[in-house]
Amino acid sequence: MTEAADTPQPVNWELAAKIAVRVSGREPFADSYHYASLEPDFAELTAEAEELVAKETGLRSLSGPARARVTDRAGWIDANIASFRRMLRPVTDKIGARLGTSPFSSVARNVAGAEVGTLLGWMSTRVLGQYDLLLVEDEDPEDQDIVYYVGPNVISLEKRFSFPPREFRLWLALHEVTHRAQFTGIPWMRDHFRSLIEASLGAVDPDPKRFLEALGRAVEQVRAGRNPLDEGGLVALLAGSEQYAVFQQVQGLMSLLEGHGDITMDRAGAGRIPGADRFSRVLRERRQQQRGTARVLQKIVGLEAKMRQYEEGERFIEAVEAVGGSALLDQAWLGPEWLPSSQEIRDPQQWIKRVQSVIHAAP
Repeated sequence: MTEAADTPQPVNWELAAKIAVRVSGREPFADSYHYASLEPDFAELTAEAEELVAKETGLRSLSGPARARVTDRAGWIDANIASFRRMLRPVTDKIGARLGTSPFSSVARNVAGAEVGTLLGWMSTRVLGQYDLLLVEDEDPEDQDIVYYVGPNVISLEKRFSFPPREFRLWLALHEVTHRAQFTGIPWMRDHFRSLIEASLGAVDPDPKRFLEALGRAVEQVRAGRNPLDEGGLVALLAGSEQYAVFQQVQGLMSLLEGHGDITMDRAGAGRIPGADRFSRVLRERRQQQRGTARVLQKIVGLEAKMRQYEEGERFIEAVEAVGGSALLDQAWLGPEWLPSSQEIRDPQQWIKRVQSVIHAAP
């Protein structure tokens, strides 16, 4: 990955990586004798999960078999810094060009690096699995389109709650492989998602006035009795009007995909994973038990909104299937225009009426 040679980067990525590794802390289970079982288990179980998901959803990857990679927290941090640099390039190039003339650019880069590093370090202690969906044509394909599993975190949960390792690992694989099937089995999905991200980031104006506008919106939301960080963290709060409209599209899409991932994980593993209900209950409680600084971090980076996406997406899918079964839900995969908006996710009857009116109007 190469940034423009003459554009200074507004984030000290090297400092971010160092701080993230420091914040991620010691990994007591990285030295466990159980660690050696992770690589062969996830290679086998990821392949099995793909078959189970394909049978349940009809979605089969057009990009070949999934590649599983077990990593430690430092490896996950490196992969996500690379992903951040790819995703944020339209913004960092703009801000970097402006900072280049500032005498405070070095300080600003280090502050930004420290903030990114702190957030990634904290997140690395929580994440269990992740599908890397962002692809860049001019970068090494061997480091993209990978299903990651953070080994120490997986073993830690297995030990803490006495989870049967093979069951729990298949359960995790089902969720991540479902996301891969969504993005590689629906031909238009990846390009559509990338276009939304590019539209959102490409419209960023690195003008300090944006912060004043954001504060104004925050005040309005507080007066209306709402927490301004509840709808996606700082990303949504600092978005301009154009970006916010795109952000709402992203929210609707991610709610659908996350809810679909959870429901597919449960259905595809039925009969194969006896402990699935307990796994799900423990992880939901784990999400809800964050307090203090951790809860603030969740709000700032939008993770709390992501947690609601699981629940809202599941309720949407259940409401749609109650009316028209999986055949009606499958309409959402026909093209971007069939996707539910964030408002329709919260009120599924709106989407159902819209889709049924189009179906009934068809010759």
